[in-house]
Amino acid sequence: MQIIIGLTGTNCAGKGTVLENLKKRGFYPLSLSDVIRRELDLEGKEKTRENMVATGNELREKLGAGACAVKVKELLLNDRNYVVDSIRHPAEVDELAKLMNFFLFHVDAKPEIRFERMKNRERKGDAETYERFLEMDKKEMESDDPNAQNLKATFSKADLIIENNGTLEELYTGINEILKEVMKEINPERPGWDEYFMSIAKQVATRSNCMKRQIAAIIVRDKRIISTGYNGTPRGTTNCNEGGCPRCNSFAESGKNLEECYCSHAEENSIVQAAYHGISINGGTIYTTFSPCLYCTRMIINAGIKEVVYNARYSITEGAFRLLNEAGVKIRKFNVDGLENKK
Repeated sequence: MQIIIGLTGTNCAGKGTVLENLKKRGFYPLSLSDVIRRELDLEGKEKTRENMVATGNELREKLGAGACAVKVKELLLNDRNYVVDSIRHPAEVDELAKLMNFFLFHVDAKPEIRFERMKNRERKGDAETYERFLEMDKKEMESDDPNAQNLKATFSKADLIIENNGTLEELYTGINEILKEVMKEINPERPGWDEYFMSIAKQVATRSNCMKRQIAAIIVRDKRIISTGYNGTPRGTTNCNEGGCPRCNSFAESGKNLEECYCSHAEENSIVQAAYHGISINGGTIYTTFSPCLYCTRMIINAGIKEVVYNARYSITEGAFRLLNEAGVKIRKFNVDGLENKK
């Protein structure tokens, strides 16, 4: 379950303070402004606010209005929550909104309070008078240029507003309340057990050394993986992809001369691995990326496995299916990739 919080807001409203608070809560920070700063570094320009705005506008004009957001999305990992700062264009919001569980926070404060904060930070390039501050504020708020930053249109897309006119304690309390609202809207998008186990089996298949096809099987009992296996040559022999199996390396016709194949099947290896380590698989379920052949079917039945779940059907499995049915082993198809391949 991933949460992405986007931050937008008026100048000196306290976005940085909100970001720091969210960092302490485990959110990883990213900033669309970092994309712009890298451009300024390449051009050898000073990182003033005016240069940041101008360069951001140029990037949007060259690469599209949502360009900075596209570049930041490439940095996201799906195992962590993020807070994304410096969102200044509605197209950037639209791009980030394609992500599951994205929420845009608009941080705002009264102009006079924001001006005092600006004076206190003493940053080069900031407005020196309140009139100049309001003038810059208005200039940044909207533009006739579709690629220029447009804060007014960006603010209109906010899911939640944080008013930061008081103390830090009041701000942190407000963040607590707003996060409670976010949690009510979260879509966990957790995979079901079949999807979970079959996806793991697909990953296990990447370890296969077979030249013909990568196949894997995992054995599960009580919702725990107790054994895994993938197809390939036996332990201690030359890997198939290193020339270990003459049949596979000659790319023999599928389903023929199987008696000449040196490779152990994935289902066979998962059962043998359990036996090797002294683990009982009686009553378990086997998830396999391809339905089992007749040889593996006999092992499945004799090992006491009660259910076979397969991702795609093997081309010569009629006898195997009949035998599984006769033995009372349940068979189900659960496809995670939408492809019906042949072994």
